[in-house]
Amino acid sequence: MRKKSESNGLEELEENKINKFQWFLVIFIPLNFAVIVALIVFTVAGVNVVEKAKEMSAKIPFIESDQKDEEKGKPAKNEEKASMKLEKLENEIENKEKEIEKLEGIIDTRDKAIAKAVAEKQQLQTEMNQLKDSQKSSKQAFKDIIRTYETMAPKKAAPIIIEMNDEDAVEILSSMKAATLAKVLEQMTTADAARLTKKLTEQSS
Repeated sequence: MRKKSESNGLEELEENKINKFQWFLVIFIPLNFAVIVALIVFTVAGVNVVEKAKEMSAKIPFIESDQKDEEKGKPAKNEEKASMKLEKLENEIENKEKEIEKLEGIIDTRDKAIAKAVAEKQQLQTEMNQLKDSQKSSKQAFKDIIRTYETMAPKKAAPIIIEMNDEDAVEILSSMKAATLAKVLEQMTTADAARLTKKLTEQSS
């Protein structure tokens, strides 16, 4: 008898489970189907289902309070983001100012170097012009010396030229006219005339 009652109890439990599952299928499947059909209809009709859901949820007290709290938190977050962005921009501006100062320093150094180079160039040009003028004066003075020796009597010019070093003597003699040179060499000793003539020949070659 005991075994029979236990088997009857198990059968009742199984029947209850089956009935609950059947009720679940009967309610859940049609409900899901209805929701899907409604979403399709609203979408075709041009209704924004998401926005509508938000509007409806806003009317529910506890959801509305949550949304208000969220909206209250948004300004604080936006202000924090704006503050961070402002700080980032200030840092970028500061970095750019440092770069500009660095570039200005480079430009200033370069300008000073250019100004120095220009001044040195002008100084060198001035010295070169002075040297050219000096060379011109020296050449003119040398021409005047040659003219003086050419106008002197060969008998007086020869002893003076012999007393010079050979380089200066050859320079003066090589600048004289051939006729004047011959007369001056005639007034020298044979050894002096030979030595200077040899140097004149070496210079011309």
